[in-house]
Amino acid sequence: MSLKERITEDMKAAMRARDAERLGTIRLLTAAMKQKEVDERIELDDPAVVGIVDKLIKQRKDSVEAFDKAGRKDLADKEAAEIVVLQAYLPARLSADEIAAEVKAIVAEVGAKGPGDMGKVMGAAKARLAGKAEMSLVSAAVKAALAG
Repeated sequence: MSLKERITEDMKAAMRARDAERLGTIRLLTAAMKQKEVDERIELDDPAVVGIVDKLIKQRKDSVEAFDKAGRKDLADKEAAEIVVLQAYLPARLSADEIAAEVKAIVAEVGAKGPGDMGKVMGAAKARLAGKAEMSLVSAAVKAALAG
């Protein structure tokens, strides 16, 4: 079963269970997926769906931070609950050590020498680690690898 089919099945299950919060979050995800399919006239595969889920999670994290600063605990909690639902559709994430090892291998492959090669390394890292690791952690690992 593809990730897209699993999301559709989860939406049906949430409807049957009358789980309004979960259903709302899954509907947001399906709307984002349909929007991308319509805009680009493509059929989404699993990596593309993971990319959309990653983007939605990042938006929610930014919102939680903004709501916390504004003192809106109720809205921050709602966004945090949506993050939990969305994270169920992501593949297992790499640990910090695994990310560092992958980045070291990528640095060796592209022959990067210093901080000036950050773009080359990040391009290769994005291609290899998309959906498997949070890109902010990958970026920090690349900076550390190129500085040392």
